[in-house]
Amino acid sequence: MLSAEQFFGFLLAASVITVAPGPDNMMVLSIGMAKGRLPGIAFGLGCALGCLSHTLLAVLGVSALIAASPEAFKALKVCGGLYLVWLGVNALRSAGGASVGKASNDRQSPRKLFLKGIVANAINPKVILFFLSFLPQFVIPGHGSVAAQMAWLGIIFTLQAGVIFGLLGYFSGTVGQWINTSPRLGTAMDRLTGVIFVGLGLRLIVSR
Repeated sequence: MLSAEQFFGFLLAASVITVAPGPDNMMVLSIGMAKGRLPGIAFGLGCALGCLSHTLLAVLGVSALIAASPEAFKALKVCGGLYLVWLGVNALRSAGGASVGKASNDRQSPRKLFLKGIVANAINPKVILFFLSFLPQFVIPGHGSVAAQMAWLGIIFTLQAGVIFGLLGYFSGTVGQWINTSPRLGTAMDRLTGVIFVGLGLRLIVSR
């Protein structure tokens, strides 16, 4: 379903975006530092699994648009491209300096933290918009079912996010201290993410 170029290009972009300091991975690090490795891993895996809900919405929404009107799909791609450019510009203008705070000391089981991670990601409207903008960028209509391609892309995003968030939870103490003592790291990741977002957005706008 996916070509090697699609797979590796998407995996690279998704990995950089997932690693870049953001609400999800900052929460994973905070919980791991405050509660331990297992709770951090559990919350991180929950956040990753929540991506499947956004994948489903993106697949159903984009598939419906294509069935109803190819012009509407083109309009979605342009709007999505503009949204990615806007995210990229904000990242490039960011002052950086992301830091990891301490999570609350209330006792929660890994199972509850896993479910909390799913909900925290699934109800985030910004992530829904991101998936609607990001996944179509790597869809090639000539390679078969658009819905199937988007589903596979969403699954790949979820799996790589699970690996990265799981590692962040496991190494939370070391990574958290590194981020807190290296403000330039957050700034550099913001800049790299900004360049990727702007590039993907412009490509999405001009593609046919």
